[in-house]
Amino acid sequence: MEMESHVFDKLDLQLLSALEVNGRASFSRIGAVLGISDQTVARRYRRLCAEGGLRVVAVRDADVLGQDHWTLRLRCVPDSAQTIADALAKRPDTSWIGLASGGTEIVLGTRPRNAGDRDDLLLGKLPRTPHVLEIRAHQKLHRFFGGPQGWVQKFAALAPDQIEALTPDPEPAPGPARIEPEDEPLLAVLERDGRATYPELQRATGRSESAVKRRLATLTGSGAIYLDTEYYAETIGYPLFAALWLTVAPAALHSVGEALAGHDQIAHASATAGPTNLTATAVVRNTSDLYAYLSGPLGHLEGVQHVEATPYLRSVKQLTYRPRPR
Repeated sequence: MEMESHVFDKLDLQLLSALEVNGRASFSRIGAVLGISDQTVARRYRRLCAEGGLRVVAVRDADVLGQDHWTLRLRCVPDSAQTIADALAKRPDTSWIGLASGGTEIVLGTRPRNAGDRDDLLLGKLPRTPHVLEIRAHQKLHRFFGGPQGWVQKFAALAPDQIEALTPDPEPAPGPARIEPEDEPLLAVLERDGRATYPELQRATGRSESAVKRRLATLTGSGAIYLDTEYYAETIGYPLFAALWLTVAPAALHSVGEALAGHDQIAHASATAGPTNLTATAVVRNTSDLYAYLSGPLGHLEGVQHVEATPYLRSVKQLTYRPRPR
């Protein structure tokens, strides 16, 4: 069956789900699990890349590595936000960026790799950036959902036995989560293409193919990195993203966060320090669905004292920076 341009179907959702489970699974392995030919998997994959913005990339897990992770809200002079957002998107320490509030606000995630990088951004560059009027910083304290947990899994497109068949074999005793300086050439390739072949990784690192396989298995097995999927959510019928800023009674913070993690609409949720104590990202079909979620499942949670919803106008960076037509 041919897929209409920019429209995903059930098989495409299954393929996306399979890649969330195992981003480096071969087309033949995915085809065997889904009951289709590897040629069909390859054709669907190429089409999703071309029309749905699909990419598989390696991500360093700041939570597991014990690194800071911040969500920033930047209020900007009108007509300046896109230029500032584009500049921030080119920084390797920004993980996602969106434009909101009528184009006068930038919301972004940043993972400084050390205190110097953090101070350079928060105390140096941003305060001195022309047209940035206000900076609100929320430091992540605890992740309830997101990171290695992919949002597509909430569609339940795969049966439990299919997930089991795709899950990589666990690495025995991978050791502590740690990234060594000699891992940087390997990660430089995987952060561009998480499905890069072992010969490609061998050429980039100068290591033997077996050594590359062992090291990659150790990095993923320890949780230091994970493979994530990037795609345009509007192609599966969910064009509206909204940042949620929640003030929750401290005693209810964990229970509310756990409840959010189970909501189909939530792609990310974390407890934070800062102006509010819980941030989340909702992904819905339209504004009516957003209202229904805010006034229903979210609004009925005991302990929620205040909610601010900030719909995104445009995604500037998801996992990687690829300028899209405006």
